[in-house]
Amino acid sequence: MARKRKGRDISGWLIIDKPAGMTSTAVVNKVRWALEAKKAGHAGTLDPEATGLLAVALGEATKTVPYVTDAMKAYVFTVRLGQATNTDDSEGEVIAESDKRPADDEIKAALGRFVGDIMQVPPKFSAVKIDGQRAYKLARDGEDVEIAARPLWVEELVMVDRPDPDHVVLEMTCGKGGYVRSIARDLGEVLGCYGHVTELRRIWAGPFDVEDAIGLETVEELARTPELDAYLRPLEDGLGELPELKCTAEGAARLRHGNPGMVLASDVEYGEEAWASFQGRAVAVGTYKGGELHPTRVFKP
Repeated sequence: MARKRKGRDISGWLIIDKPAGMTSTAVVNKVRWALEAKKAGHAGTLDPEATGLLAVALGEATKTVPYVTDAMKAYVFTVRLGQATNTDDSEGEVIAESDKRPADDEIKAALGRFVGDIMQVPPKFSAVKIDGQRAYKLARDGEDVEIAARPLWVEELVMVDRPDPDHVVLEMTCGKGGYVRSIARDLGEVLGCYGHVTELRRIWAGPFDVEDAIGLETVEELARTPELDAYLRPLEDGLGELPELKCTAEGAARLRHGNPGMVLASDVEYGEEAWASFQGRAVAVGTYKGGELHPTRVFKP
């Protein structure tokens, strides 16, 4: 008989402003402890030294994680020009240097190469799997890691500051799977001066914005109190990228049992993914077909 997981049946999102020097998993564990939650996860890993928005899902909200993970995201990051590292960030060893420092106009012109549909090779020190093993583990073991390029949609990449000749601050909006470290590395190669990331901050992801986030010090201060619960956002917030369909009480009952349920007429097209709500609460996510939603994920009431 399976052991019953301890904790509260609590569902929703807690939006965290992650500090540097902490893994995303450690942040999730801290939040789960503070809220005494049975289940928790996050929507998109941040490197340990990165800061900014980390959306932590609790309970039934974990079923909506893919829709936030797949959504557009935005980052502000600083590139150190003149140096390449083996990790493409400041945590690694410097492996190449250059005295060249491009002018602002050169940098702005080069950024256009990284906008739109591009092919990107992830960093060797990344969580990409190669023959079942993480690339970073192979790289740490001294193996020569070859990672295939993969497609990435970059909506926008702009220069926002040039604090000194050695550094440039950029802001990027991109789709799922983008590596900021790869952008810094490849930009340095295009400019002929090398480059790596020194600071990285995620400022928004899908429906969530870092301006609405709380710090871990608040989580620790209010741990296991109703005051921390008040910061929870509804699981429905994680479905903001999908169209909503309202359903009747009968339709909601059928959906909750995993059966197709009738939904009210809308402009959602046949075969489109959507979510159904009853009295403002999410019932299920599924595929819309001829007046019904065919559920793929069902939420406990």
